Amino acid sequence: MAVISMILSLLCGVALFLYGMSLMGDGLKSVAGDKLEAFLYKMTSTPIKGVLLGTGVTSVIQSSSATTVMVIGFVNSGMMKLRQAIGIIMGANIGTSITGWILCLSYIGGSSGIASLLSSATIAAVVAIAGTLLRMLAKHSSTKNLGNIMLGFAILMVGMQMMSSAVAPLKESSAFMNTMTMFSSPIPGMLLGIVMTAILQSASASIGILQALSVTGALTFATAFPIILGIGVGAACPVLISSIGANKNGRRTALIYLLDDLFGMVLWGAIFYAVNAVVHFPFMGMTVNPVIIAAVNSIFRIATVCILFPFIPKIEKLAMLLIKDTAEDLEDIADSADFDLLEERLLISPALALGQVNRVIAGMSRKVRKNTSRALSLIFDYSQKRFEKVQRKEDLIDKYESKTGDYLMMLSKRELTTQQTHQVTLNLRAIGDLERIGDYASNIARVTNQIQEESITFSPSAVHDLQIVIEAIREIVGSTMRCFQDHDLHIAMQIKPLAAVVNDLCETLKAGHIIRLSKGECDLKQGEVFNELLNSFERIASHCVALSGAIRHEYQEHVDLHIHSAKAEELSEEQYSAIYNHFYEKYDVTKTAETPAVQESEAAADPS
Repeated sequence: MAVISMILSLLCGVALFLYGMSLMGDGLKSVAGDKLEAFLYKMTSTPIKGVLLGTGVTSVIQSSSATTVMVIGFVNSGMMKLRQAIGIIMGANIGTSITGWILCLSYIGGSSGIASLLSSATIAAVVAIAGTLLRMLAKHSSTKNLGNIMLGFAILMVGMQMMSSAVAPLKESSAFMNTMTMFSSPIPGMLLGIVMTAILQSASASIGILQALSVTGALTFATAFPIILGIGVGAACPVLISSIGANKNGRRTALIYLLDDLFGMVLWGAIFYAVNAVVHFPFMGMTVNPVIIAAVNSIFRIATVCILFPFIPKIEKLAMLLIKDTAEDLEDIADSADFDLLEERLLISPALALGQVNRVIAGMSRKVRKNTSRALSLIFDYSQKRFEKVQRKEDLIDKYESKTGDYLMMLSKRELTTQQTHQVTLNLRAIGDLERIGDYASNIARVTNQIQEESITFSPSAVHDLQIVIEAIREIVGSTMRCFQDHDLHIAMQIKPLAAVVNDLCETLKAGHIIRLSKGECDLKQGEVFNELLNSFERIASHCVALSGAIRHEYQEHVDLHIHSAKAEELSEEQYSAIYNHFYEKYDVTKTAETPAVQESEAAADPS
């Protein structure tokens, strides 16, 4: 029973330690707001800055895993390059060793007088009381978060004290002493450090347990050193788990975290034990205390970074070699080449900068057209590979909007002519509409994924109706992107009546579905996904009208463009009706077979 009670007390102490560390880290991040994230991807222009930043941020949030997971997110989204991430990861490995020094405070003690006031129990109690008062009485969220930080620190200290108290009886146990001797060999000790940290998901918690065990007097340098070496590798476990689902660069970032710690363990383990075999270090049998453990942990991590720092480019190449780019990855890299056109040096010449922006937006419009086509093709020809490609390209489209929007905002702060200011405004609206079309294409793909997973099928009449409206969507998106790229007023004038036809088609199809539902030909689940598709179609058409409106406004503002246009004005009622009737006839859902136009557009579509 005594053993069970000791184990439960130890686990309770670990739980309190982990919760306190999490509460303290979350509170610090909340106080800082988005500043930590901003620093991580803006202040890494050189490797040394990255190392210093990683050290500082990890010292604040008390978790190298959390820092690296944030970095993986930035690399995954393209906001940070892989080489920038390496420096931050190295710094995070140093920063996480700071926790060991903080934990040394929990071993401050005193029996009487002033010494008792400086004991860890007194410090924890004072901090806990102050944190509780701030949480209960504070009116501002920043002050409440400060209270969370203090409570987290107090809980962390209590957890450490509980772990120390739980293992204190072990110093009288000969069985425990013999067990610890087993881990004085390098390989078993390293494996213990790896497994313990992988289970706890925290290097700081493993160091804390090691410091608690050191109080028993059973922990020698020979036992502690290999465990410390293994702890770094075990800490890579939560980072590797967090990279699941990330892109290639995100997974490379997680791999670099593992490689850094693995290299440090192998290098210093090999050097230390090789030298020890020759000179036989006299301190191997020395009993260690919490301060020595914290010092060894910090020295080991700093030394590893010092050795690896000059080889950051080589580490990047190694990660690229271990996780190679496929043909699709190379395609994504080529797709992102447009961003190189947005050079800040060109902002001093607004005319040139706007020309570059137009080229980038033209590239964005091509990506939107292709991705919409891919999404539409999934409705009747689902492929998991193409579904994933739609989602990946949607991320790229979002990046287009973000980078182009930021560039246009910087350009808007320059001295611009009235014409240029108008063009900046139109472009900002255009990228917003293009991004929204991309969102609805992504939504269509998600609906097709639901159809596939839930084995939903449509009635023959619903399939026929969908095929007709899908081709109308292909045409309106294709025509919109063409008129936008070529600044073609003639095509732009046709978008609005075509969108009206699409909306009328969708309303007709919704009414038809209600009839099929009443007849028992369809069920509610089919109706849900059917209406979701139609709603996305209507929204795509709406944004196509907005994009064509940008072209019409451009002709009204650019007098020189009128030379090649018949008339830069809205359609007359007769012209509008003629175009509307033409498209309504072309996409008449009452037809029982596909028209040659539909078949031809299907053949021309590129769902790959």
